[in-house]
Amino acid sequence: MTEATPEPTSNGQPAVEHAALATAAAPSAGPAEFPSTADQRPELGVGAAFAGGLVLALILKRLAR
Repeated sequence: MTEATPEPTSNGQPAVEHAALATAAAPSAGPAEFPSTADQRPELGVGAAFAGGLVLALILKRLAR
């Protein structure tokens, strides 16, 4: 069984359907297979940034005395 070459569209790019089939057939590589915690729960990153800002503000407040 041979795969057909994707027919280019008017702008010279392969059609979306062909590109999706080509990427689905490719094997995935190790670490990219599992999403990171930051990808699954972005609110943790926002909370960490907020907490870091509070800690930095307290440190700067003590240094200003």
